[in-house]
Amino acid sequence: MRKSVGLILAGAMAGAVAGLFGAGGGMVLVPLLTLLTPISEDALFPSSVSIILPICLVTLIATALTGTVDWRQAVPYVLGSAVGGILAGKWGQKIPTAWLHRGLGILILWGGYRYLC
Repeated sequence: MRKSVGLILAGAMAGAVAGLFGAGGGMVLVPLLTLLTPISEDALFPSSVSIILPICLVTLIATALTGTVDWRQAVPYVLGSAVGGILAGKWGQKIPTAWLHRGLGILILWGGYRYLC
């Protein structure tokens, strides 16, 4: 029961961040999964990736329905993201979980700094 409630809360918060800010759902998802669920360290990143795809699709559909998506600019990012996702999925399993956590933390701090300055 605790795991289900934690997953629902983590997913809702990640979806809200993705919907409000256009990105960053994964940045909050991994820490939330760590705090709210008993998911093992090794399963955190693969779990967050499987959760982020539907969040991104829902956010894309909601944004596209408002007519604010500039597809000419979006398509190159989609293609680049696909390549990056394939490479990360292939090689990411070889990176120690602690390094992934540190890397995510650095990205969160850098992103926060960029938004504040």
